[in-house]
Amino acid sequence: MSDLPFAVATVYRAVYGTAGAYLAARLAPNRPLVHALVLGVLGFVASVAGAAAMWSKLPGLGPKWYPVALIVLAIPTAWMGGALRLVQRRKHSPD
Repeated sequence: MSDLPFAVATVYRAVYGTAGAYLAARLAPNRPLVHALVLGVLGFVASVAGAAAMWSKLPGLGPKWYPVALIVLAIPTAWMGGALRLVQRRKHSPD
């Protein structure tokens, strides 16, 4: 496959990562950002494990930048999802 499908997959993984972290923060009984970041750490660990397991098979299965991008994006997208929830909660909380 060319780089374009992997770029599209990277974008949708970032969107889904942010949405998943937002949902984790939304469902959290307290400390929503911590819950979102825990999800990000789990994604980071899974991405590192996947990259390590498949590194020797790359670029046959895809470009090497793709697993690296997933590793790099795991924590920032989780933080973004948690931060979105915090902003939403502040807007709707009584002053």
